[in-house]
Amino acid sequence: MSEAPQFPPLFEGLALTGSADPFTKAQTQAIMGCNAGLVVYNLAADQLRAAIVFAPEVPLTDAMPVLISCAIGFQNALGALAPPEVAVHLDWSGGILVNGARCGRMRVAASTKDAKDVPDWLVVGLELPLIPANVDTPGDTPDQTALYEEGCVDVRPDELLGAWVRHTLVWVNRMEEEGLKPLNTEWRGLAHNLGEEIEWSLGETQEAGTFVGTDEHFGALLRSGEDTRLLPLSRLLEGDS
Repeated sequence: MSEAPQFPPLFEGLALTGSADPFTKAQTQAIMGCNAGLVVYNLAADQLRAAIVFAPEVPLTDAMPVLISCAIGFQNALGALAPPEVAVHLDWSGGILVNGARCGRMRVAASTKDAKDVPDWLVVGLELPLIPANVDTPGDTPDQTALYEEGCVDVRPDELLGAWVRHTLVWVNRMEEEGLKPLNTEWRGLAHNLGEEIEWSLGETQEAGTFVGTDEHFGALLRSGEDTRLLPLSRLLEGDS
């Protein structure tokens, strides 16, 4: 049975139960003026869901790489707790891959979608299935998996959540102190489908092309024929802000 997660100083947990969605709740709390560092979470038997509230002091374009810090933080956290043979990679569009199959996702929302505005708040969410949704027919979705299907039955959700927040804090601090270069170096080694053809669903829009890399703010560069276009990281923002 999961215990209360242990968070670093200045982080505070808010536990939810039942079907309550931490990502939605975190945005509500942020709008109401909660402190940065609030971690809203729901640890169910079949999935781990959580969200962290941030209070950026820079324009949205410069704040969005916090999403990358959170994604790398999760990869580092699971990498430290899972057996060494478990491989974790990150999809630019937010997907998490464990041993090559999709296993949850990162989400992001902010108080604004204007690249030049300083957001009042930014929320990054994590959704991670622990057991398959279709336990009786796993062959129906061979490209999707769940954490316990990949040799991670000994990874406790509360420990993984605490580790995610701690590793994320390390990367957020490095980003603030050293800039984006260390983050970029780490992320490139974890990026899924880099240099390959991709198809991403971003809201109601489908994007396709060769994923050739990112710009200095982690916007995705997609090549189609002779043309290369930029998808800013803010394209991943959810909501109507």
